[in-house]
Amino acid sequence: MTTKKRSNKSLYKLSLVVKAVGDRSMAALLLLLFSPILVVVAILVRQRMGSPIVFTQERPGENGRIFTVYKFRTMTGDCDAQGNLLSDEKRLIPLGQFFRKASLDELPQLVNVLLGDMSFVGPRPLLVRYLERYNSEQARRHDVLPGITGWAQINGRNALTWDEKFRLDLWYVDNWSLWLDLKILLLTVKKVFKREGISQNANIVGMEEFMGNDPKLEQEIN
Repeated sequence: MTTKKRSNKSLYKLSLVVKAVGDRSMAALLLLLFSPILVVVAILVRQRMGSPIVFTQERPGENGRIFTVYKFRTMTGDCDAQGNLLSDEKRLIPLGQFFRKASLDELPQLVNVLLGDMSFVGPRPLLVRYLERYNSEQARRHDVLPGITGWAQINGRNALTWDEKFRLDLWYVDNWSLWLDLKILLLTVKKVFKREGISQNANIVGMEEFMGNDPKLEQEIN
């Protein structure tokens, strides 16, 4: 191994340490600073949508390790006459829609960052059942910690196709640096205030489920 390669590897490892320490320190600080907002949102959720206040779900993280992600609820638990949950469109009330637009529903994920399950920046954690549907290339999105925001989020968010989302996630994995994370964080703040990158349909029900890969895409990758 050349001196340059050893140096680059050492710098990369140091950058990862800086990222981990910075993530947890910033998460602790923001939880303290945003505590009044967290309390207000929690009260509104409890009054308008009932309990539980926080939505929890298992998601795959770095190396596919399963963890519990936390978000404020944005939907009611309303059911039909047979006791079945109504559709997402009917359960997402205007307050919940506002939380999503303002990204207030994501605030509890600061706890995930503090615990080391997530980073501020990285590929968004998707559903556990998607793990078996990825091809070997797409699975590389789990080579890094998932993030509250990411390269895909500032380049289209829910308006992207699954193919586009995976390509952006993998570009981030292959090109990661502390400077890239800083750029993504700054652009995320800008987009949140401008409410960019959220399609009308995605605002209500989110992206369609990822069902696997198109054979044509498999041939292109392989």
